[in-house]
Amino acid sequence: MAEIELHNLVKTYPGGTTRATDDVSLHVADGEFMVLLGPSGCGKTTLLRMVAGLELPDGGQVVIGGKDVTYLEPRKRNLSMVFQSYAVFPHRKVGDNIGFGLRMRGVDADEIKRKVAWAADLLQLTPYLDRYPAKLSGGQRQRVAVARAIVMDAEVLLMDEPLSNLDALLRLSFRAELKKLVAELGTTTLYVTHDQVEALSLGDRVAVMRQGRIAQCDAPTTVYDLPAEEFVGGFIGSPPMNFLTGTVVAGGDGALLLDLGAHGVPVPVALSSYEGRQLRLGVRPEAFAVGASGALAAELEVFEPLGSSVLLTLSLAGHQLKVQAPPTFRAEAGESLRLSLPADQCRWYDPETHLLLETT
Repeated sequence: MAEIELHNLVKTYPGGTTRATDDVSLHVADGEFMVLLGPSGCGKTTLLRMVAGLELPDGGQVVIGGKDVTYLEPRKRNLSMVFQSYAVFPHRKVGDNIGFGLRMRGVDADEIKRKVAWAADLLQLTPYLDRYPAKLSGGQRQRVAVARAIVMDAEVLLMDEPLSNLDALLRLSFRAELKKLVAELGTTTLYVTHDQVEALSLGDRVAVMRQGRIAQCDAPTTVYDLPAEEFVGGFIGSPPMNFLTGTVVAGGDGALLLDLGAHGVPVPVALSSYEGRQLRLGVRPEAFAVGASGALAAELEVFEPLGSSVLLTLSLAGHQLKVQAPPTFRAEAGESLRLSLPADQCRWYDPETHLLLETT
């Protein structure tokens, strides 16, 4: 196994003025499952392809296992890659597909047979080794692609949105299988996706990308609970984080409040320098509590039962809020509801930089 070190990677495509990757640096520890998450065009796949050697950077360095491989051809980097499309050979049976890379390396036939049997057993493909891909489901074909990658004993496993072509139920089941598999193998893995649920559930760490740079790289729970930028909070979460803008004013008892029209939200003492200035408050939809004792009054605009919860769209002092309530909660559009907001669920952002502010 090997760690991956990316140093100041820059990539600009010919004729373009915007960098696909803008001075990106990232460290992936030996055996770590790192997820690159972001919207289309953010540079995550370009970054993965530079690690694979399928793209050459305009500047920077790719180091795998302590060796500079920036300009080394892909076959000499000792890595495997699983693509978004299954990329299995339709004219070869499952067993031949899994062992194809080993045969290209000139591995002994008995060793190929042993490794194919091992991978097939691991990915529940043993009954299908003599079938052609056309007779497999989409999930089974993706398993073949993964099996073909893991038999190579590569130091690094790269995955480019491998679940995006599967339907929702298949993605759910295969995601759990994939997490278990990679944990058993202990292979250093770099995984690209635009699906936040995949990213949060699979990764040891998640690197959220935006416009060619990494906005935040941390444990999934930290990325969700403490978004380092407003972009991260607005991208991760379904529905995403709510953002409210107000002016910091002194309350009657001298405490600072974020003025939201008829309402005030207590502001931490650490942010006293913002008195008289605007401040942004970020709150996850599930952080609000709906009840008679709430300090904030909001008008219900839309009521959406979702089964496991109820999604409320509310209007509060000119701001639209998304709030998640228990599945048993009932209300009608036009009703006035009271909201409570625990102080430890508030995230504060500078309105100019849009960066998370320290409050302790």
